[in-house]
Amino acid sequence: MLISIIICTHQTKRYPDFIEAIISLTNQIYNNIEIITVVDGNNKLYDNVKKYQIINKIKMEVILNTKNLGLSESRNVGIKYAKGDIIAFFDDDAVADENWIMELVRMYEEYGAIAAGGKLVPLWIGGKMDFLPEEYYWLIGATHRGFADGITEVRNTFGSNISFKREVLDVLGGFRGEMGVKGSGALQGEETEMCERMKQRFGKGVMYNPDAVVHHKIFSGRMKIKFLLRRAFWQGYSKRAMKEMGYSMDVESDFLKNICYGILARIINIPRLKLVSIVQMFFILLLTFTVFLGYSFKCVKYRS
Repeated sequence: MLISIIICTHQTKRYPDFIEAIISLTNQIYNNIEIITVVDGNNKLYDNVKKYQIINKIKMEVILNTKNLGLSESRNVGIKYAKGDIIAFFDDDAVADENWIMELVRMYEEYGAIAAGGKLVPLWIGGKMDFLPEEYYWLIGATHRGFADGITEVRNTFGSNISFKREVLDVLGGFRGEMGVKGSGALQGEETEMCERMKQRFGKGVMYNPDAVVHHKIFSGRMKIKFLLRRAFWQGYSKRAMKEMGYSMDVESDFLKNICYGILARIINIPRLKLVSIVQMFFILLLTFTVFLGYSFKCVKYRS
């Protein structure tokens, strides 16, 4: 079974991280893979990637978008070039465990998956964010507390660790171009929207395997309160957009229940002088309010 791994890159400053990401892919135990890199509108970065490929004799297809198309459209470009039975998506700031692809393949061979993903573990660059509740790790692109236990079907996993059967992507027509990162654009949820369409079309979600591990780098910029609040707002805005597209919000309802349990657990720790519990409880309330604000803003904008 050939696995195509698509990795998109855009920023020149991410080049060292991109190289580390590629090395982790070339070190996979499951070696029937092809790597497809899409450089999104950055000629200098494309030249660097091609030079690295040639010098190190990396088996990799390198594609240049002549202009910045954004993450979703860049992934769609990669899909057109992919030859694999399974197409996996990876990010240029991620590092895969050596058995990542092998564990994803197991979901297709043993569980009859049409899509599969795994766990995203934060790789802290410059120190851990103790103030950030694990329930909100999804804001920094990591698997959050309460997500899932063991191998099970979920709605979606994150874009650094998700894969689909080729025929599924062919039927769905790829990612929606208006969603996902593009320059300063902040409309999120492209994987979620794709998986919602998949569920409606095929009646199946994503098989989650916590042993299919990818480490996601958390840079200093993602540790700032301003970044977290902005991301929380746009997540709420994006969720409202998805509801207007006719998609279910059941997963979000379950998340709110999980938030309530998290608050109660921290209240219990307050009499034990657990300062971190107080701080985390404050951020749970702040971030939840900010998500709701984004959701409400989209509602008002939609009606106006």
